Amino acid sequence: MSTGYGVAPVSGLPRRVTVYEVGARDGLQNEKALIPTEVKAEFIRQLLAAGHRAVETTSFVSPQWVPQLADAAELLALLDPPDGVRMPVLVPNDKGLNRALDAGVREIAVFGSATETFAQKNLNRSVAESLEMFRPVVDRARGAGLMARGYLSMCFGDPWEGPVDPHVVAGHARSLFDMGITELSLGDTIGVATPGQVTALLASLGEQGIAVDQLAVHFHDTYGQALANTLVALQHGITVVDASAGGLGGCPYAKSATGNLATEDLLWQLHGLGIETGVDLDALVATSVWMAEQLGRPSPSRAVTALAKKDD
Repeated sequence: MSTGYGVAPVSGLPRRVTVYEVGARDGLQNEKALIPTEVKAEFIRQLLAAGHRAVETTSFVSPQWVPQLADAAELLALLDPPDGVRMPVLVPNDKGLNRALDAGVREIAVFGSATETFAQKNLNRSVAESLEMFRPVVDRARGAGLMARGYLSMCFGDPWEGPVDPHVVAGHARSLFDMGITELSLGDTIGVATPGQVTALLASLGEQGIAVDQLAVHFHDTYGQALANTLVALQHGITVVDASAGGLGGCPYAKSATGNLATEDLLWQLHGLGIETGVDLDALVATSVWMAEQLGRPSPSRAVTALAKKDD
C-alpha cells in the first residue's frame, strides 16, 4: 500500500530502504508480563508475511536478567525462516554464542555502549572491556560463516553524561569494524538527537573510513525527532533503518519516553517519498493491532492509530 494520499519523491534519497524490524526482540524484552512463546512466533510469522526481510527475533541472554527472552531456543525451534531473510539474535558473550550456534542461527548481534557510564550500568564493565568481550564472539561467529551486527547505544546523548562527542562514537565504531562486524547500528537510545547531530556523527564515521553502506540508524522518538533524523540519515546515504512494529518498546532512561520509532510511521514516510521497502503497510498495521490486543493496550504508533480507525 502507498500512503493513499499520493507519492512525491525527493531527489537525493535512496530508491530502496531495508527496514530492520526490532519489535520481536527490542520491542518485547521489557514487557512485564511473560508473553507465550507461540504468540511471539506468530508475531514473527506475521512480520515476515507482511514482507519484512530483516527481523531480529530474540536474545540469548541470561534468563535472570531478561526473563522475557528466556524462551529463545524454544522460539527459534518454532520458526522456519525462508532463504534470504535476516533473522539475527542478540548474544552478549561466548556462552550466548554457543546457544545461538546450537540453534542454527545465521546472524548474531552484539550490543555495546558509546559511553562509559552506560557500559558500566548495562554490562558492568568499561567500554574497552566490553569491546574485548565482544572480540572472540565476533571472531568465532565470523569463522562459522555468520554475519555479525554491532549496536552502539547512547550515540548522541547519555542521561548521566549528557551530549556525546561524535568523534568518540566513531572511534568505538572503528574498533567494532576492526574486529569483524558486518554492520553497525547507531542508537539514539534516549531519543535526544536532532538532524544536525546525525550529520555530524556520519561525518565523523566517514573520517574513520566507515562507509554509509556499513551503517544502520536506530532512533527513538522521545522528543518527536525520529522521522526527521531518519530523513537526514537517508539524505546522507543510509539505507538500513531500525524500527519496531506498532512502536513496541520503551526507553527506561528518560521520563515520558515513547520508545522505538514505529515501523508503520516510518513506512508512511518512506512510501510517501516513493522509496521501496517491500513491506505491506496494511498487513503490518493489522499485525500491530493484533499484537496490541495480545498485550492488552493500544499501539502508540500514530500511523497504526490512524489507519486502524480508517478501517473501522
